[in-house]
Amino acid sequence: MNTKVNSEGSKLDSIKWAVVVLIIAVGVVGNSIFSDESLLYRVLALIVLAGVAGFVALQTAKGQLWFKLFKDAKGEMRRVVWPTRQETLQTTLMVLAAVLVVALMLWGLDSLLGWIVSGAIG
Repeated sequence: MNTKVNSEGSKLDSIKWAVVVLIIAVGVVGNSIFSDESLLYRVLALIVLAGVAGFVALQTAKGQLWFKLFKDAKGEMRRVVWPTRQETLQTTLMVLAAVLVVALMLWGLDSLLGWIVSGAIG
């Protein structure tokens, strides 16, 4: 019984995805056909078509899963403890200092090896 429900849902989802692809194709073709029209009108039409395509896509099972993932990610971002300005500044300065030290070490090693090679080959 459950397999029958899933197969019917997947058939309807396939039709919905075909409608989404058709809406996108209409937007692309319409944009090229109406290239003489004002850019503002074409952009507004593309925004409306994108909204309609997004609405249809969200009606599918994968679209609903994506929307749930998006909502969960927003919730997780609210729970993150972001560093303060002082912590960010201190961390940035430590990284810059480490980069400077490594750069000086590499410059010294390069100079030493260049001096050794120059002495060896004359």
